[in-house]
Amino acid sequence: MKGPQTRFVCSACGRVESKWLGRCPSCGAWNSFEEEKVQPVSRSMPAAATCAVDEKIRKLSDVAVSDSVRFSSGIDELDRVLGGGVMRPSSVLVGGDPGIGKSTLMLQLTASCSSVGPVLYVSGEESPSQVKLRAQRLGLDASRIDILCDTRLESLVEAIEKLSPAVVVIDSLQTLASGEVSSMAGSVNQMRTCCMSLSLLAKARNIAMFFIGHVTKDGMLAGPRIVEHLVDTVLYFESAQTGVRILRSIKNRFGSVDEIGIFSMDADGLSPVKDPSLFFISDRREDGLPSGIAYTAVAEGTRTFLVEIQALTVPCKGGSPRIYSDRIDTARVNRVAAILERHAGLVLSDCDTYINVAGGIRINEVSTELALAMALWSARTGTPLHERQVCFGELSLAGEVRPVSFLERRVKAAIEMGFDRILAPASCGAGDERISTCRNIKQAIMISKAFCKQD
Repeated sequence: MKGPQTRFVCSACGRVESKWLGRCPSCGAWNSFEEEKVQPVSRSMPAAATCAVDEKIRKLSDVAVSDSVRFSSGIDELDRVLGGGVMRPSSVLVGGDPGIGKSTLMLQLTASCSSVGPVLYVSGEESPSQVKLRAQRLGLDASRIDILCDTRLESLVEAIEKLSPAVVVIDSLQTLASGEVSSMAGSVNQMRTCCMSLSLLAKARNIAMFFIGHVTKDGMLAGPRIVEHLVDTVLYFESAQTGVRILRSIKNRFGSVDEIGIFSMDADGLSPVKDPSLFFISDRREDGLPSGIAYTAVAEGTRTFLVEIQALTVPCKGGSPRIYSDRIDTARVNRVAAILERHAGLVLSDCDTYINVAGGIRINEVSTELALAMALWSARTGTPLHERQVCFGELSLAGEVRPVSFLERRVKAAIEMGFDRILAPASCGAGDERISTCRNIKQAIMISKAFCKQD
């Protein structure tokens, strides 16, 4: 048997090279190669990463699907993001910044799912007493939660086969290590081996497996991207400025990736937020809005809520104007500013522009372009918009206001929040005196001026 060999593995994509490279030829990441020593495995030693899910060859039409393949987690917002509930079998990777509430949410999940079957919480970072103290602080029933504090993959597999749980939570994936891999826990090879082994075991044993993953300083899940391909669902936890937590799906084999879950953190743990608009809209004053404020309706999956877009323009501090925006894509702000200059005669090239979304939520919808344009126009001209005006629509480079999806849902959400001056694309249709339609950005500005004169 040969001695240990050395190889270099990219921590971003998992590419293997025989020597160190400054830049990965596969994904283009710089300084991402890490040295690993590979110890040859004896033929008599079983491979932990191999597990037969189903050895039989059959017609796909003959495969039986149980009616209880999906069940509720007991947490409405989590069910929404997962596509309607927890799937069995499945593997879910949950990532987020330290202290954002990943372990809290997963502990609440195990407590609420204990009625479905045995649940196992595997903690590689905390002791059993620490986990129990958290459960007591959250008011959870810890009598039906089995806990294992072991980071060895082989011991974990043995415990799962003995207990046959319905739900398993791994906290965290970076702490697991297999004795068949010579590298240390958290390395590329260890994470790939452990994740693949447990994901296959979950499918073979009909288990809902949840992995908690660390994130890098850039907010991405730590470890190779191949881990995200091995699991069925990838969820990211984000923190907004208002203190709410946003759970967003970037991959889901069992549902849509457009859904988001919104939670608030309090003494009892993470609580679902029923009305997100209360967090993302500031209190409207009776004497009117300040200039640079516009409201719009955002559709995220099956939920629609209103957000406040804020704009500020000041004289250039340098030789060239700059745009500061971290909640709306800077390229979109540049494009909307160019449309205003060309088709509305609004000069923005001699000032610095600041864009913000109240509550700290990040929005990527094209439907917010009309509201962004109105906020910029209001900030530049010093003309406040009406406090009960809401607008949504996509802007073309020709200055047209184009239709957007889910118009009826947006209108309904705006009316329920007390907005009675709705500025929408011409395709929205007439029949409601609260709705005013526009075909281009000039008409939108004229209608907004008329809204302010009506009172």
